[in-house]
Amino acid sequence: MNLLKKKFIIPVVASAFLLVGTSFKDDFFEIAKQIEIFTTLFKELNRNYVDETNPGELMDKAIKGMLANLDPYTVYFNEQDVVRFKINNTGEYTGIGALLTRKEDKLIVKEPYKDFPADKAGLKAGDEIIQVGDVLLSEFKEEASQLFKGAKNTKIDIKYIRQGKVSATQIVLDEVEIKSVPFFGKIDDKTGYIVLSHFNKKASIETKEALEQLKKEGAERIILDVRDNPGGLLNEAVNICNLFLPKNEIIVTTKSKIEKHNSTYKTTKDPVDTEIPLIILVNGRSASASEIVAGALQDLDRAVVVGSRSFGKGLVQRPVDLTFGTQLKVTISRYYTPSGRCIQALNYSKKDKNGIALKTEEKNFNAFKTRKGRTVYDGGGIQPDVELEETKSSPITNALLRNDGIFNYATTYYYKNPSLGNQIPVLSDADYADFKQFLKAQKFSFDTETELALKNTLAVAKKEKLEESIQLEYQQLLTALQKSENALLDKNQKEIKKLIIDEIIKRYQYQEGLYQYYTKNNSEIKKAASILSDNPAYRSILKM
Repeated sequence: MNLLKKKFIIPVVASAFLLVGTSFKDDFFEIAKQIEIFTTLFKELNRNYVDETNPGELMDKAIKGMLANLDPYTVYFNEQDVVRFKINNTGEYTGIGALLTRKEDKLIVKEPYKDFPADKAGLKAGDEIIQVGDVLLSEFKEEASQLFKGAKNTKIDIKYIRQGKVSATQIVLDEVEIKSVPFFGKIDDKTGYIVLSHFNKKASIETKEALEQLKKEGAERIILDVRDNPGGLLNEAVNICNLFLPKNEIIVTTKSKIEKHNSTYKTTKDPVDTEIPLIILVNGRSASASEIVAGALQDLDRAVVVGSRSFGKGLVQRPVDLTFGTQLKVTISRYYTPSGRCIQALNYSKKDKNGIALKTEEKNFNAFKTRKGRTVYDGGGIQPDVELEETKSSPITNALLRNDGIFNYATTYYYKNPSLGNQIPVLSDADYADFKQFLKAQKFSFDTETELALKNTLAVAKKEKLEESIQLEYQQLLTALQKSENALLDKNQKEIKKLIIDEIIKRYQYQEGLYQYYTKNNSEIKKAASILSDNPAYRSILKM
C-alpha cells in the first residue's frame, strides 16, 4: 500500500544507512564493518571461484535471501523486476479484461469479465492459453502478462486448449476498468447491499454513488461486503469511512521506529449519512484496507462487523528507488485502529523451528475499548461483533481452492451442462459423489502438511535407495491419509457445495449473476439483514 507518492533515489549503500534510521546511530561501525566484509567476500568470490560466475545473479539472490528473513512484503526488485511488476492502482489499463494465472507451460483463464476483450474473443474460464502471438508459453519463462501489452485496438492472436482441443482466437486490446464496486442493489425494501472488492482510486467514488443511489431507492440500512477484498489504497479506505463519519475523525494511525513515518489519517470531507444503520461483512480473506474500514467503523461504534476474523495484514510498505533502476519495497510501519489495536496478525520477528512466523495466542490478546466502551481485542485482524461459522474455511476447503479442485470441476460441469443459462444449479448427493470421483480420477493433491511431509519422506528414501524397504508402510500411510481426506470431504460437504455452486454460477452468469444470487441465498447476508431489521438488537450490539 503506497502511502507516499514521492520517491527518493538513493545509492544502494546509502540506503542501508538511511533505512536503519537514527535508532541505530550507535551501530554505524557495525553496519559499515558488515558491508565491508560482504564487499570483500563478493569481490574475492567472483575473482577466485573455479567456474565463471554471474555477479548480477549472485547479488540478486544474496539480497533476496537477506530480505526473506524479514516479512514477505519487504522485497527487492532488480531492473527487470521493476519493469515487469510495476503496480498500477488506477483500476484502468489497456488489457484483456480477465483474471489469468500461470500454471506450468500454460496461462489459465480463471475468470473473463463480461463484455471485455477476453470475453468478446470467446474465452471461457478453464481455457489454457498455450501461445500468444508467436510466443509459445512453454518457451517463455518471463512474466506472461507482458505478452498482452499494447495500445488500444492492438490485435493479439492466441491459441488455447479447451476440453483437450486446440483452438485459436484473436483478442483486441481495449481500456479495461476494474470496478471497485462490481455490484450493488437492494435485498429487500429497506436494505441496501454494496460489494466492495478492491480499493483502487475510484473506490470511494463508486461506493458513494452506490450508497446515494440505494438511499434514493428507499434503502434505510446498508450492508457493506468486503469479504475476499485484499485491500489497496489507504486514502480510499479513509474516504470510504468518511461516507459514514463526520470530518476530523481518526481512522487509522501508522507507527514506526522512524518518527517521520508516524502518521494519523483523519476524515476530511462532509459525510453522506452518519446515522444509517450499517453492517460490514468480513472473512479471513479481508485484508489491509478492508481491515482499516472494518476496524475504524467498529471502534467508533458506527457499524456492526459480521463474519469471521479478518486476515491481519497490518504492515505498511513504501517503495524506495535505488540506483541503476532497481527498487526496494520496504515495510516501514504498522497500522493501528482508533482504539489502538494493531491489525497485524503474524509476528515475523518471532518464528517457529520451521521458520514460520508466529501468531499471538488468544490467551495473550489485549483488550481495548471502543468509543462507547465496548471491549474489543487485538491479536491480528478484526474480530467481528457477530461471528459466523459459515464464513470460516476448513483446511480441506482451502486446499480445494488453492489447488483448483473446485475450479476444475466447475469447468467440467459447464461443458456437460451447456444449457443451464440463468438457472441456479442444484447439487444433489449424487452430484457431490461425482465431484469426489472427479477428484480421484484427476489424482487431485490436497497438499496438506501431512501429505507433503509423506511425499518428501518418499523422495528422500528414493535418493538414499531405501524406497523398497518402506514402500509397504508408505502405501499404508498414504491410504490412511486419503481415507481421512475423503472423510473430511464428507464432513465439510455443505461448505464445499456452496463454493461449487458459486463457481458454477459465475460460469454462466458472470460476477453480476453471482451477486444477484447472493442477495437472496447467501447465509451471511441473510444474517446481516436480520440484524439490521431488528433495530433493538442492532442498537444493543453497539450499546446505543
